[in-house]
Amino acid sequence: MGGNIDNQGARDIASLLHPFTNLALHEETGPLIVDRGQGVHVYDTAGRRYIEGLAGLWCASFGFGEEELIKAAVDQMRRLPYYHGFGHKSSPPSIELAERLKAIAPGEFSHVFFTNSGSEANDTVVKLVWYYNNARGKPEKKKIIARERAYHGVTVMAGSLTGLPVVQNDFDLPVGRILRTGSPHYYRNARAGESEAEFTARLAAELEELILEEGPETVAAFFAEPVMGAGGVILPPEGYFPAIRKVLDKYDILLVADEVICGFGRTGNMWGCDSFDIRPDILTCAKQLSSAYMPIAAVLLPEKMYQAFVDQSRRLGLFGHGFTYSGHPTAAAVALRTLSLMEERDLLGHVRAVMPRFQQRLRAFADHPLVGEVRGIGLIGAVELVADKDSRRPFDPAEGIGARVVAASQRHGLLHRALGDSIAFCPPLIITEEEIDAMFDSFALALDEIHEELQFKRKG
Repeated sequence: MGGNIDNQGARDIASLLHPFTNLALHEETGPLIVDRGQGVHVYDTAGRRYIEGLAGLWCASFGFGEEELIKAAVDQMRRLPYYHGFGHKSSPPSIELAERLKAIAPGEFSHVFFTNSGSEANDTVVKLVWYYNNARGKPEKKKIIARERAYHGVTVMAGSLTGLPVVQNDFDLPVGRILRTGSPHYYRNARAGESEAEFTARLAAELEELILEEGPETVAAFFAEPVMGAGGVILPPEGYFPAIRKVLDKYDILLVADEVICGFGRTGNMWGCDSFDIRPDILTCAKQLSSAYMPIAAVLLPEKMYQAFVDQSRRLGLFGHGFTYSGHPTAAAVALRTLSLMEERDLLGHVRAVMPRFQQRLRAFADHPLVGEVRGIGLIGAVELVADKDSRRPFDPAEGIGARVVAASQRHGLLHRALGDSIAFCPPLIITEEEIDAMFDSFALALDEIHEELQFKRKG
């Protein structure tokens, strides 16, 4: 155990199994223990202040210490801290939240099912799609298509949809019925001389070829994030989603929009679907739904699926799926207040006002010697680091360049995340232009620091 680990850090190492952490390294370095937060900043137990450049995990849209959300939770806890939805039971906040989501959704949805996380929401969708196809007499139509580098969660099924090896290696994933199609990352996957439109056409053709090879009668759904988050903040190329939608419609395949990261203003619109012309059949959302102040997620479903479920429950005796905390009234109350605050404070207007500064500062890093590509929309973006700009040659993963840059950022008062060697930014939506400048100033210092280290190493 490292010599700089204090008593609380030692207790952490002795007691907690950390998610998405190199556990061997953690025993040597210990944790950064975050003690409190205010606005876009968090403070560790030594009182050091950091800009939270990833809104926690893409989720704290109103930052930290928002009293209106705290009050919503306290008020609801006093009135009805918990109840469930089993066996014809309900609570007012869950009813109202379902109505609000239907009203603002980017499509025609008739019913909402609540879960506690994006992983659970996407996991639930797979079960419901299977159930739906059984109900309509298509028991062979069960395969699910997801993309390379997709992230849809880490449960057994959601982790199977995810296209990142670290989520699957030695967990015996993916399970069956999962198909994989190409990532829409133009910078990395386009062929020489291929335009974005040509790249899109090829991806759509490859998807159709996959469906025909498997048999359209066996393929049920296609999962996609509007912007691929944990896969590297990958934006779709020109015309991508309309082209994909055309293929799916041809073979009666449902399009599932995973709005867990993009939903509620992140891309400069209420939904990522609005930003990229996506017409989903099913939608999942979480994270910014409650600004992460309470765990809650939702699945939005079309009427045709709901009616099939009604018929099945009549035949089977009940709809046999749900969670103890589905529609948890306190979580729902906080989510309702989050949506109301977005309207009252015109949070979308604020995002649209500051996102030009965010994108300007982000894209200025394209000229840095370590940077191959810069990409982003709204208040989300990434800087991809490369060993050679001309050939786009990546660094050897063993060098851990992305992780080293993020560690340097932390030393300069910025917390964010390395996705391999793509460095992600996704600050609270309340961030100001001055705070955007401070965030990227810290990153610039970190990037230059690692560049100097690499130059010194090469000279040596």
